[in-house]
Amino acid sequence: MRTLNYHHLEYFWAVARGGSVAAAARELHVSQPTVSAQLRTLATALGTPLFRRVGRRLALTDDGRTVFRYADEVFALGRELLEALAQRPEGRPLRFHVGVADVLPKLVAYRLLQPALRLPETVRIICEEGTPRELLARLAVHELDLVLSDAPVGAESNVRAYSHLLGECGLTVCGVPALARRLRRGFPGSLDGAPLLLPTGGAPLRRALDRWLAERGLHPRIVGEFEDTALLKVFGEAGTGLFAVPSVVADDVIRRYGVRRVGLIAEVRARFYALSVERRMKHPAVVAIARSARRELFD
Repeated sequence: MRTLNYHHLEYFWAVARGGSVAAAARELHVSQPTVSAQLRTLATALGTPLFRRVGRRLALTDDGRTVFRYADEVFALGRELLEALAQRPEGRPLRFHVGVADVLPKLVAYRLLQPALRLPETVRIICEEGTPRELLARLAVHELDLVLSDAPVGAESNVRAYSHLLGECGLTVCGVPALARRLRRGFPGSLDGAPLLLPTGGAPLRRALDRWLAERGLHPRIVGEFEDTALLKVFGEAGTGLFAVPSVVADDVIRRYGVRRVGLIAEVRARFYALSVERRMKHPAVVAIARSARRELFD
């Protein structure tokens, strides 16, 4: 199997950018014969000429252009690797690439991510949403620094990742003022026959709520099921039905959507996890999120 000598590739890359052996020699602080020898060795190893002479300059051949594109990517990745290990890229914001599970309430995600923006260094958060399975696959190949989810990594997952519990809380049932006034008295029994908005059946919170209702013999009138928790709240704001939110963001929901508390379901716990490929979290933003969640956000 052929192997690539990255030292030779670096000499080629310098010549391609500078347009001549002399320019590359000055940049690399070596002699011109040394650069020429490295170029010949690389061309022989790859089995194709990489340059052709045009006047006093060297121009890339078609294969040379292909090699140059790859060399650009190789050395860009090398720089990113050094920056990632140093965790503080000089003169640039610390990049924090996080995946947010689509079932996670957006207000919870915001509250969890806030501490990353309070670090001494400038942080640029890059948020992407997807299913837990999709995000775990990207985490495994280091495209993401962290995944925020409402469930730990399942036993059936073929991705080696670690689940860090950030915290848990009960649920607060909310509704528009008129609905809340009518159903607050006698809660939770008042839920029997009441209009209710729920997450779709696959969500862990939905399964927990179904069990809680069944154990108490309560049969609300389910008027809507939603994958998107933000859309669920919009329907709740319109008075379509009651809805439950993690108590940790209940105050925010009440302010934003103009709803009122109906009651607390302390027995059903909403849990939130940071999923990482590291047993011990190292990225400064991840450490800040975990510390703040455990000390400030959750009881």
